[in-house]
Amino acid sequence: MLRYALPVLLAIILPINAHSLAPGEALDDIELEQRARNLSLEIRCLVCQNQSIDDSDADLAKDLRALVRERLVAGDSDIQIKAMLTDRYGEFVLLRPTFSGHNMALWLAPFIALFIGFFAFLRIIRQSKKNNPSG
Repeated sequence: MLRYALPVLLAIILPINAHSLAPGEALDDIELEQRARNLSLEIRCLVCQNQSIDDSDADLAKDLRALVRERLVAGDSDIQIKAMLTDRYGEFVLLRPTFSGHNMALWLAPFIALFIGFFAFLRIIRQSKKNNPSG
């Protein structure tokens, strides 16, 4: 029983750490490759939508990883690469969109909902105390 536990555990854990980078995709420059990997973790796969391009096997993700590496080799900064992708695909391509005027509601909605919920909870508590003074 115990000798089967290790293969099962490895089968569960290893896919979590697997990346979709093809062997020929990696850059020779270690620093540029690390920047490419970091950027790839911040860019959404437009096919999978809930994965970064680093984790996706979709053809578009492979193309975007190649484009990121191409722009890094050309000397673009991380900000320039994100700006180029955002101009081309919209802000949806970023897994962590920036805080700006047009998406402010998305950023503030959870806090507003929490605020409203808190005051609704207080009102319910006060109403129940008024209706049941012995409670």
